[in-house]
Amino acid sequence: MSEPRNRPAADRSFVVGLTGGSGVAYGLRLLDVLLRDGAHVQLVASDAARRVLRHEAGRDLRAGADGLRELVAPELRERLAVFPIDSVESTPASGSAPIDGVVICPCSMGTAARIAHGFSTNLIERAADVALKERRRLIVVPRETPLSTIHLRNLLLLAEAGAVVLPAMPGFYHRPATVAQLVDFVVARILDHLGVTHELVARWRTPDPDATSPWNEGEGP
Repeated sequence: MSEPRNRPAADRSFVVGLTGGSGVAYGLRLLDVLLRDGAHVQLVASDAARRVLRHEAGRDLRAGADGLRELVAPELRERLAVFPIDSVESTPASGSAPIDGVVICPCSMGTAARIAHGFSTNLIERAADVALKERRRLIVVPRETPLSTIHLRNLLLLAEAGAVVLPAMPGFYHRPATVAQLVDFVVARILDHLGVTHELVARWRTPDPDATSPWNEGEGP
């Protein structure tokens, strides 16, 4: 698999899958950043993801695609396509569709297991399967803890197949003061592996021995 090109998101196309894993804030932030940067996003959400959205984000969405479009600001909806979870005939299911990357964020352990074993039961899993066979960028963002031996084996299978396993494990060296900054840390790493330029968080650099932070005064998120 070739490395992603480091360039803006504008006019690129990505699939974002939301599953029933906890941590939907990561997926929502990723969706917002990609759309604001000009990307075209194809969104697929499982029924379990809708329940998580209601519980974790307080978003009691209307049924169907219109409800999911309400997750983003009105001015961003022109570049957002929403597909039902069972529409396996849709664009994300096709290897010939021009898609730059697939991100499943958050990725439940059940979803990870089915993708790892090539068992696609819905459009999210099929989009991931296509990304692997077409050697496209696939990023799965698990947030389960602790991880069982079975979980670890499935994630290893995904990594061996070419996926990027990017757990929702934010760093703390940038001294986050808010939950939003923790979310941005993980989303920034996702964007890095999609090859999308961003300024969500300050980059680490070798600290000055006389400094108290790896950033100059006034820098940081």
